[in-house]
Amino acid sequence: MNALFNKPRTPLIVGIGGTHRPNSSSELAARYALGIAAQAGVRVQMFDGPSLSFPLYNPADPVRDKYAMSFVAALRDADGIILAAPAYHGGISGLIKNALDYTEDMNRDARVYFDGRAVGSIACAGGWQAAGATLSALRSVVHALRGWNTPLGVTINTAGKIFDGDTCLDLDVERNLAVMARQVVSFARAMNAQRVDGVDAPGMQYL
Repeated sequence: MNALFNKPRTPLIVGIGGTHRPNSSSELAARYALGIAAQAGVRVQMFDGPSLSFPLYNPADPVRDKYAMSFVAALRDADGIILAAPAYHGGISGLIKNALDYTEDMNRDARVYFDGRAVGSIACAGGWQAAGATLSALRSVVHALRGWNTPLGVTINTAGKIFDGDTCLDLDVERNLAVMARQVVSFARAMNAQRVDGVDAPGMQYL
């Protein structure tokens, strides 16, 4: 049978978020959004703060530990990404920024960096101003990495309690995370429909 009639593979959505502290707000937000994506029938994989504790990125050093190698391999396989960061002094935390710097290992891939992938961004802060600034920074990084920012980015004011385990206590946050996660899934499925066995189908173009 012609490969063009093969069924597209199930999309993979990779979640990135958290701090060195387990169960931080940004980790819980990324996990919550991934859970919504999983309910839509896609595969998901999460990288939390402890699993992102790579050495400081050094482009002159090709050596990678097993955790950084696993991270980059997952991003290469990803069809969509959910990215969550806490606001540290008005910007992206060093942990998340350092992890994103490792995407430079993808600079010669067929799908370079985040090309052809939708990215939903979440910013968590103890106030709206810092959350807004961090979300803008995240979306700028995604744009620089050639990813497709979802129409909706999510800001979360963590001055109050937002999550209780895997339960979201704020209806507005819950709704926004659901909309964003479904946008990532919808885009991933649309792009996958144009790919056959990991190879671009005829007529497929990236702008």
